Amino acid sequence: MSASVIIVDTQQKFRHKLIIKRPSSGLSLQGCIRVPGDKSISHRALMLGAIAQGETQIQGLLLGEDPRSTASCFQAMGAEISELNTNLVKIKGIGLGNLQEPPDVLNAGNSGTTLRLMLGLLASHQGRFFTVTGDSSLRSRPMSRVVKPLQQMGAQIWGRKNASIAPLAIQGQSLKATHYHSPIASAQVKSCVLLAGLMTEGKTTVTEPALSRDHSERMLKAFGAKLDIDSDTNSVTITGGTQLYGQNVIVPGDISSAAFWLVAAAIVPDSELTIENVGVNPTRTGILEALEMMGADIVRENQWEVAGEPVANLRVRSSKLKSCTIAGDIIPRMIDEIPILAVAAVFAEGTTVIKDAAELRVKESDRIAVMTQQLNKMGAKVTELPDGMEITGGTPLTGVDLDSFTDHRIAMSLAIAALNTSDTTNIDRAEAASISYPDFFDTLKGIICS
Repeated sequence: MSASVIIVDTQQKFRHKLIIKRPSSGLSLQGCIRVPGDKSISHRALMLGAIAQGETQIQGLLLGEDPRSTASCFQAMGAEISELNTNLVKIKGIGLGNLQEPPDVLNAGNSGTTLRLMLGLLASHQGRFFTVTGDSSLRSRPMSRVVKPLQQMGAQIWGRKNASIAPLAIQGQSLKATHYHSPIASAQVKSCVLLAGLMTEGKTTVTEPALSRDHSERMLKAFGAKLDIDSDTNSVTITGGTQLYGQNVIVPGDISSAAFWLVAAAIVPDSELTIENVGVNPTRTGILEALEMMGADIVRENQWEVAGEPVANLRVRSSKLKSCTIAGDIIPRMIDEIPILAVAAVFAEGTTVIKDAAELRVKESDRIAVMTQQLNKMGAKVTELPDGMEITGGTPLTGVDLDSFTDHRIAMSLAIAALNTSDTTNIDRAEAASISYPDFFDTLKGIICS
């Protein structure tokens, strides 16, 4: 019998249950696959295309729910965006400073990137009023990390708990340039301030304690913004008032999505997968470095560059993993991949320690608490730390009833863990995977061999 992956109830507004039954004869993963377009790049291409002059064309856009939220918000503010698809999306931009006051509340859905980055643009549109919200998960996530630097620039923002959580109301202002020293390495904070700086006079600078992903800097430059980067101090400066112009954007495959298959092929015996067209931006390859430290057999093939973003095919074979410590500057470069890295650690020899990752507690779920709880239910040995996890590998896992807590990365991470269990694993609310990877379960079924 081959492994079965069953989705119960195809209506997304209801709860789904994913059932994974591992055959007694075992299984392996084989094939050549492509993952969805990079979510971070998809968001930024939609946003910058909307506020640029002229037409922007996007190929390879991620069709998850989060980019749809971004598109919907900017359509409500006057941008003309064609039907979203992976082949070609056309945007007729409205030009810098021309976002219209929407007739209704802007809804970012589950997307923290949409809400946090968009705030920088809304706050700098003088004389216009905006209200933004999201789903129940997003309304509980911290927004003060972007609200505070914007207020430092003169923004007027109101909301619950001293404007720290959505819904938020924004009265656009003429902002002043600033030099913001961010207490955390966060691409969302950096991007929000840089987008606000587009509309200010003078130079706006963001300095981080460590380098976060740099997709905004690369794309802003491609659209015509004037940026200066000081890698020695982890600082980036934008000069306000420079018009943006529409571009042709090709979105590479999302390394955060590829991470699930990298770990899956590494831990499932006799597996070999090739993942094509994956973005390998150095600010995003922490997961590759961490898995290589653990002894994973991963090879980069056919490296090239698309629209300023480095791309490669990744070939991964099953291997014997060993424990390591993941901490420090690598964490911001792999923060979204830590749930699936925890799965790899469960099957590694020795004790793996993940630290400096407290940011995981304010994602779509408390990913530290949820991954600890769910993996331990399967029989793993995971200890929750204030800012990470301690994982002792080598304990066989058992199929049990699990819950994604409506977190897309939790749902997919647990599905990969279930491939190496005995018995049947049931994952409740598995539909969360569609947030970033709508075809995840179909791809999983397509590469299973028994």
